[in-house]
Order: sequence, then C-alpha cells, then structure tokens
Amino acid sequence: MLQRLIAYLDSIKARDPAPRSRLEILTYPGVWALAWHRVAHRLFKARLFFLARLVNHLSRMTTAIDIHPGAKIGKHFFIDHGFTVIGETAEIGDNVTIYQCVTLGGTSPDNGVAGKRHPTLCDNAIIGSGAQVLGPITVGKGARVGANAVVTRDVPEGAVMVGIPARASMVEGGQAKPAFLAYGTPCSDMFDPQTQRVELLRCEIETMRKRLDAMLAEQEDVRNRA
Repeated sequence: MLQRLIAYLDSIKARDPAPRSRLEILTYPGVWALAWHRVAHRLFKARLFFLARLVNHLSRMTTAIDIHPGAKIGKHFFIDHGFTVIGETAEIGDNVTIYQCVTLGGTSPDNGVAGKRHPTLCDNAIIGSGAQVLGPITVGKGARVGANAVVTRDVPEGAVMVGIPARASMVEGGQAKPAFLAYGTPCSDMFDPQTQRVELLRCEIETMRKRLDAMLAEQEDVRNRA
C-alpha cells in the first residue's frame, strides 16, 4: 500500500516540477479527489449507490472536483489544480493527466436508455485546461488535447487536437516527441491560441491538395484507358 502511494506521488512529481516533496503533493486537491473516488467507486460496485453519492458529494465540497462514483480510473491518474467534472461511464487508463476546468461529459441517448455516454481516455493521454471531451468517444493512447479544445469525435493514438471543434494539428517533421507535454500543448507560436486558426487552415489546404491530386490521378487514369 505504501509503495503504491509513493509510486503514485513520484508519478505526479515527474509531471509537475512545482512540489518540493511528496508531502507537498499530498495537499493537492486532485490527489484527495482520487482517494475519495476509490472509496466511492467501491461502494458503487457494491450497489450502495446512496453512500457512493454521499462520498462523492463530500469530495466535491472539499476539492471542487466532481468524479461520478461509476467512473473507472486506472493507475497514476493526475488532476492538476482541479475544477474538473468526470461523468458516470467515463473510463480512464493509466498515467493520464487532466488540467483544470476539464469536462469529460456525456450525451443523452435518443432512446432514453442509459449506456456508455462518456469518453474513454487511453493510457498516457493529456487533456489541456478548459478542454471539453464529450460523448462516448475514445482518446487514443498518448494523444494530447490542447487547451479549450472541444472534442466530439475519436482521437487517434498520439494525435494533437486543437480548436473548436477539435482537429488534428500538423506537427513539423523532425521534432522529437517529448516524454511529457504540459497542458497537452507545445509552447511554440504554431500552437499559440492566436495563431490556431492559421494552423487549422493549413490542415484544410493540405487535405484539399490531397483530394485534388487524387482527382487528377483518377482523370489521368481514365484518359489512359480511353
């Protein structure tokens, strides 16, 4: 038990250079919110729904983080700062990092039947501050969602998503992928919020160019057959 706690605190220290000691990390609201959730989730699985909700309510009052007791969370999950909402059917893998003011929100099924309504975050995903990840979608392993992005579709493994609605951003070739990327957003002009629209236009132009090349190749093939 102690060794697991130490490993968890060390995993946070690897992603956040601010704390000077493990004891300081124990003051983080995200750490306490996860601890409360472990208790609430066990009660939820035992079908003690009222008690699970009561623990959840106490956790939300003391940490400003709302994690539904039904959410499934893996190892070394880190919520930095807080003010986060995680829905009932959300599933979170190992070593996932979420920054402040993030929502893992759900959709209301048209037929009124409860089911998988919230996102699945695979291992090592990073969700930047203010991002909204909505619906029963999957954020792939190692994917990164930039600050204030709104994600409503599946995110490929290793992708960097920016914008509203979120789209995969082009990354300059030859750049080494960092072991960890704070806030899910590289600190460069290309990913600055003020130039985000330019980057999205570049993506659209690149897509149109590929489609045009495909159409020209198809027409050339038709001429050769004639």
